[in-house]
Amino acid sequence: MERESFEDLEVAGVLNKSFVAIKVDREERPDIDQIYMTVCQALTGQGGWPLTVIVTPDKKPFFAGTYFPKRSRWGRPGLLDILEQVADMWAGNRDKLIQDSQMITEQIQFTPGSRPAEKPLSDVTARAYNQFRRSFDKQYGGFGSAPKFPTPHNLLFLMRYWKQTGETEALDIAQKTLQAIYRGGINDHVGFGFARYSTDEKWLVPHFEKMLYDNALLALAFLEAYQATQKDFYAEAARQIFTYVLRDMTHPEGGFYSAEDADSEGVEGKFYVWSPDEIRRVLGRENGDIYCKVYDITEDGNFEGQSIPNLIASLPDEHAEKLGMETGVLQKLLEESRQKLFARRDERVHPFKDDKVLTAWNGLMIAALARGAAVLGDVRCREAAEKAEQFIRNKLQRQDGRLLARYRDGESGLNGYLDDYAFLIWGLLELYRATFQVVYLSRAIDLTYQVRDLFWDQKHGGFFFYGTDSEQLIARPKEIYDGAMPSGNSVMAVNLLQLAAITGDKELEELAECQIKAFAGTAAEHPGVYAYFMTALLFAGGPTSEIVITGQMNDPQVTEMLQLVQRQYVPNAVLIYRPEGEGSGSEGEQLEKLAPFTREQKSIDGRATAYVCRDRACREPVTETTALGSLLQ
Repeated sequence: MERESFEDLEVAGVLNKSFVAIKVDREERPDIDQIYMTVCQALTGQGGWPLTVIVTPDKKPFFAGTYFPKRSRWGRPGLLDILEQVADMWAGNRDKLIQDSQMITEQIQFTPGSRPAEKPLSDVTARAYNQFRRSFDKQYGGFGSAPKFPTPHNLLFLMRYWKQTGETEALDIAQKTLQAIYRGGINDHVGFGFARYSTDEKWLVPHFEKMLYDNALLALAFLEAYQATQKDFYAEAARQIFTYVLRDMTHPEGGFYSAEDADSEGVEGKFYVWSPDEIRRVLGRENGDIYCKVYDITEDGNFEGQSIPNLIASLPDEHAEKLGMETGVLQKLLEESRQKLFARRDERVHPFKDDKVLTAWNGLMIAALARGAAVLGDVRCREAAEKAEQFIRNKLQRQDGRLLARYRDGESGLNGYLDDYAFLIWGLLELYRATFQVVYLSRAIDLTYQVRDLFWDQKHGGFFFYGTDSEQLIARPKEIYDGAMPSGNSVMAVNLLQLAAITGDKELEELAECQIKAFAGTAAEHPGVYAYFMTALLFAGGPTSEIVITGQMNDPQVTEMLQLVQRQYVPNAVLIYRPEGEGSGSEGEQLEKLAPFTREQKSIDGRATAYVCRDRACREPVTETTALGSLLQ
């Protein structure tokens, strides 16, 4: 539409004669996008981008749609025709358009009251699970038909549901989907990282755009699958995502870029596809033939005459026997081949990189990297997560503590939205669990109280999308729907529950309870589209565990105990480290201020000691790692 219309002189003439044309970056202004997308869905029954809206001078909309060609064709109205008709109506029947705009605006300004769920939380989460079970694609993984989006928070819910209920099919569905996504062409098998969605049911042909948030959420899903199953496959999948992000998507000072385009040289996917001849020229005939066989590179191709590397038909291990090779030898050959192909591909014209640094999406990647540091023991991940958090503190937070939403080319701006706060708090909680530095926990609590002050709906509960100090638009949305990303309200529900469990703070407990009540009734109507909110309901429904490990910082057994818990799959548990001994003074004192109940949980006879509590009822403390492992089981 940009090429057909907005860069076209004839369209520009019509626009500039009768309209004020405004182009909105929906990633920088998700508040505007959310409001007018709601209008489009209400008026047309569907939404999407490009989003075309015509509004009165006071921002009230009276026309909305998505894509329009320049001129009418195939029954679809053209943009020129629409603009000319609207200009005529504005000149001759303006009152009707203004009346329509007021009616539409009144409808989207309605804020429903909070509705607690009528049934127990366990019934709501069970219904969510059954919705996913019914829509699950048993052949190819994922849910429904094409196009297929990864939506990793669906899988996070399913794995946590399995852990809480013992429903093995929930874990099976999550594993089948993660394996299918990894094997498909949606995964960049040469350079790593995942594309935004698959255009087909097999996960073969992606829309080649890579988004930071997809890769962060997928890394979290792979890591939780690794914790749940201890299968190295999932750990390696997460490591590959981190390799891609740290290599290609990282600002020199530590923040993370937003996205990479699908196109290069004006052609979608051109950067990513191969022919057998090019593979052989890079690898030689023998190794090239092996690589083509394993990764489905054929003469006919699987995408517009070229081939997207994929493992849908079979994994490398399954080829080893057919090729008369040992598995390890084949894997080594394929990795060496991948590196050579990556070097050759690097010579191509790269897709455009959107180098905006968005606080919200950075919060998600910080959370993923911090989890990677904790679960995989990867120092590289910890350092990158801490550096990104420092970047946000330096570039995206004002002197008064207010978060900002976007940084680019030395300029920061736009008051942060709910998602910026919610996702960053999530990242800080994961950073605390990876490093046990109390500053991250303290910062998460400070930001949480900022969220309460700026976004809380005093009348109905829940958090508005933009703050009291931001530009006041024609409506103030309050979103709970978990779409391509979890909603800020869903993430805040989990954040509040975890912070209340860590600190024992009654105000945070009450806020968490209000947050659950505010949305539980709405989510209960169609629970499958509120997957991350369902994880909050699982946590709220309990049982939850509080694990406190205390001892000297340099005690190897303290480290052993912490690592044991970090690598276990205990999603309804919070983990706290209470330092004792030399050098623990300020850290220990700060922790006791934030979590006063830890004051009584001291080490026994100077030894590393673990306290495992279930819903605040504590077992006898243990001083052996094996005993801790038994308690966790």
